Amino acid sequence: MRLCHLSLVTCVCCLLPVAQAAGLPWEIGRSGGELVIAQRAQPKTFNPVTAVDAPSRDIIRRMMGDLIGINHETQEPEPGLAVSWTTSKDGLHYTLQLRDGLRFSDGHPFDADDVVFSFSVYLDEKTNSPQRDLLIIQNQPIRAVKLNAHTVRFDLPGPYAAAERIFDSLAILPRHLLETPWKEGRLAQVWHPGTKPSEIVGMGPFRLKEYRLGESVVLERNPYYWKRDKAGTQLPYLDTLRFTFVPDENAQVLRFAAGQTSVLSRFSARTLSLLPAGSFTELGASLEYSFLFFNQRESAKPWFQDQAFRRAVSAAIDREAIVRLVFGGHATPLWNHVPPANKRWVNAKLPKSPKSLEVARRLLSQAGYKWNTNQLLLDPHGVPVEFSVAVNAGNEDRAGMATVIQEDLRQLGISVKIATLEFRSMLDRIMRTGDFDAAIMSLGGGDADPNSEMNVWLSRGGTHLWNPEQKTPATPWEAEIDELMKKQAETLNYLARKRLFDRVQEIEAEQLPLVSLVSPNLLVAAKPGLGNFRPSVLDHYTLWNSEYLYWRPGTSAPPVSGGRSTR
Repeated sequence: MRLCHLSLVTCVCCLLPVAQAAGLPWEIGRSGGELVIAQRAQPKTFNPVTAVDAPSRDIIRRMMGDLIGINHETQEPEPGLAVSWTTSKDGLHYTLQLRDGLRFSDGHPFDADDVVFSFSVYLDEKTNSPQRDLLIIQNQPIRAVKLNAHTVRFDLPGPYAAAERIFDSLAILPRHLLETPWKEGRLAQVWHPGTKPSEIVGMGPFRLKEYRLGESVVLERNPYYWKRDKAGTQLPYLDTLRFTFVPDENAQVLRFAAGQTSVLSRFSARTLSLLPAGSFTELGASLEYSFLFFNQRESAKPWFQDQAFRRAVSAAIDREAIVRLVFGGHATPLWNHVPPANKRWVNAKLPKSPKSLEVARRLLSQAGYKWNTNQLLLDPHGVPVEFSVAVNAGNEDRAGMATVIQEDLRQLGISVKIATLEFRSMLDRIMRTGDFDAAIMSLGGGDADPNSEMNVWLSRGGTHLWNPEQKTPATPWEAEIDELMKKQAETLNYLARKRLFDRVQEIEAEQLPLVSLVSPNLLVAAKPGLGNFRPSVLDHYTLWNSEYLYWRPGTSAPPVSGGRSTR
């Protein structure tokens, strides 16, 4: 999961007309057919303003449109509902030119009023939208101004380097349907699972057809979708997307192997044996990173704030063993939080040291730690070094990593207990009460840009996991990271930003607030014959280009009878 919220601080952009970021050409497909996807849970809502759970967001994203998108292959901005945009020299004003003639999925015309309305809704504190934080820069809101029916200017309180990403994954809302409930203060109650499909409207490639409680959600082709392929055929190609609810991963994989679903968006290495040989694709390291971290609040055990202790623990951990024993070889060892899949931002110069008990013992000895006659580690005050590691119940990978770490640290004379907790209880201890010693968690999988994890690295951040929401930085190195992260967010030039973020990674490698462990490799699968299947390391891994997916002639998904739907 992505625990942190994307949080904006400051940035700058250049004065350039933006052309579409080009990936490889798409195959010309054929219309028709259905794609079946298994989800772990039912959606809680179809409302993009309030949705926070992944099942809801995965479905909503297929129904909604963005002003600017992030191309999952180039990881660069590209036009969406806005055909082009320009930036003022000071980076404070973005002028977006909207496509002419677009319609919502109910046929109602789309224009600049819908854009201004959408940003007003997201910025309204009363709606309690999780996207609001994305639109606050230097503690001030972004301002959307209609210039004419197809032009909107966005005024930023301060420059922001990755400003185009503000407009990605922010669904444009239909003012003609939602303005009244918003003004009446009941926007959070609309577009719930019991809402009539015809009342849920967006600008995406699909629209809601039916929701069968406990069974499935079916999306149908949006007949008003604006995209066309290079032959002039209106997209999407598929008639329907069917999301079925299968809470168990083993059952999901078995259903796919039996031909009952079309794709597996992501699954763990332990279920590979359930699939026929050669039926899956391994993309290598994902953008997700798993890590061990210690509670560094003042009330916690003193050695957790000791850099030498954290470095010794890191040196004692056998990451290659975690890859082999926990992930069956389908993971990539890490020594900092940026996986190698993030080619644009990873600091490739950082050392990657193998497990060394000798190095770990030397670090501890130099810091005044000793071993008693039973070879148990004692801190400089003679107190035995022992602690617990929290993992969330039901996550076998994290439990497996904890077991390997437990054995590795036993060899160092450290007693480690594994505490399995319900996930919400574990988060409460980490984020609120501080009632924990250490924990294993994972982050990542979203945007590759450094600004997507501001809340993790800023000392005042709510997901600054080792010591969250500090009023002032508790250590000089956290203060330096604060300054570096703020400065990179204000820096236009990529190479200059990269140098600043490289230094953040250097400090992380020196201080180890997060002891990075592995990046699980991304495993996906699709039925033979699914055209334009180009999985990505960015989430959603397999449906990000759903408008281009199609079934090749002679494959297992014939077109649905009735052709292009209307309602």
